[in-house]
Amino acid sequence: MGCSAGLISIDLARDLLQVHPNANAVVVSTEIITPNYYQGNERAMLLPNCLFRMGGSAILLSNRRSYRWSAKYRLVHVVRTHKGADDKAYRCVFEEEDKEGKVGINLSKDLMTIAGEALKSNITAIGPLVLPAFIDELQKNLQLSAEHVEASRMTLHRFGNTSSSSLWYELGYIEEKGRMRRGNRVWQIAFGSGFKCNSAVWKCNRTIKTPVDGPWADCIDRYPVHIPEVVKL
Repeated sequence: MGCSAGLISIDLARDLLQVHPNANAVVVSTEIITPNYYQGNERAMLLPNCLFRMGGSAILLSNRRSYRWSAKYRLVHVVRTHKGADDKAYRCVFEEEDKEGKVGINLSKDLMTIAGEALKSNITAIGPLVLPAFIDELQKNLQLSAEHVEASRMTLHRFGNTSSSSLWYELGYIEEKGRMRRGNRVWQIAFGSGFKCNSAVWKCNRTIKTPVDGPWADCIDRYPVHIPEVVKL
């Protein structure tokens, strides 16, 4: 399922909890790069070796009434978009052999364009669910501030791309910064091979106290850091 597996798993866990009352579900998201480490010479297939890193996280979900007031968040919506019917989208992140028979992940030059189209479709689907009135302009330009994307950029800087667990490192960053207040809504967006774009919307049940442990505990005071913009040559 690639990088979007975290939200696909949340969706599956939600379905299971709907038919199993008074139950818990644990979702484990991890990235293990060893099986897909590419040892050839094709540039498009060498790139994932530089981008991805080992990482993991676990999330406990429950439908038990007794946990209602102690839970951090309530899952509001999950929307999944799949573009696999389009050949370019299907092959833009693709495991294959190179000319020498070495297996790796090939990233297409069309990846960003395809990701944009998948995001547009996903926003079109989830927009009416989370916005008072869906604005067409939002499909063209989210107009996100530096703070909106800070958690994602700092996670990539500190841990690299840990695939499906990246979302939870980002949420951990927001909590460590003391920015999660009761009533706040969190919109998680994940992309993955297929090509997929998945969204989950959570509502914060209570103001989150700054954690004293976790992956950011020993470095949160150094963030955010300045990350130079990429300039196309």
